[in-house]
Amino acid sequence: MAPSGTSKPGVIQVRRCSIGAGLPKICVPVLGRRETEILASAQAALSGRPDLVEWRVDWFEGVEDPLRLDLILRQLRELLCDTPLLVTFRSLREGGERELPPENYVDILCQVINSGCADLADVELSAGAELVRQIVTRAHARGVAVVGSSHDFQRTPGEAELLRRLEEMAALGCDIAKIAVMPQAPEDVLTLLFATAQMRRRHPELPIITMSMGQLGLISRLCGEVFGSAVTFGSAGQASAPGQIDARELRGALELLHSGTEA
Repeated sequence: MAPSGTSKPGVIQVRRCSIGAGLPKICVPVLGRRETEILASAQAALSGRPDLVEWRVDWFEGVEDPLRLDLILRQLRELLCDTPLLVTFRSLREGGERELPPENYVDILCQVINSGCADLADVELSAGAELVRQIVTRAHARGVAVVGSSHDFQRTPGEAELLRRLEEMAALGCDIAKIAVMPQAPEDVLTLLFATAQMRRRHPELPIITMSMGQLGLISRLCGEVFGSAVTFGSAGQASAPGQIDARELRGALELLHSGTEA
């Protein structure tokens, strides 16, 4: 189960944030090589009024130093107050800043989970089923929710493959399933949106996060409430992926679309 349990099927409660209920939640990335840059990025992220914040720990030059990692986690937790914190090590193969041996990847995620500072931890499906299960077990024992993720910065797989990946995350016990892909044509965006709607119908108990990246996929960041994506990513300064919109502008667009669905 997720750390704070679920108030109803398909909703993960993380602090005061109900992921999977109402408007898609806005997540803003925190980036930086050094501690001062990370804390400045976190302060900027808060100015965007996010529902949750994602620290991209793969950017941190001291990520493999347990003492530095522990200290910055504690500083972030204090700074963010009650804003939920998702911690992500994005591998180079999935669009991140660096690659690590599997054992180092596990060590970092386990330190994050055991710190008591993170509310959610990202684990990449490509790391392998055994590793994902290991992280899920560790995280749930510490009351941390797991976001299973898969990224393709080159293309958009077919609908069947998108569904297979999302289904595998669900089967491995992830609390939230996330997939991000790069479109090469408008039809790719439709493929992603259709797969999102299909997955939501098949697994109403599981919040999902999907996006089609870049300018071509921009619409997918706005229409989650219609198709079933529970979180969208906006920026407050530097973006962590192609196509991210300023968080404040994003909230305005989501609220406008929401008012239209109620008309």
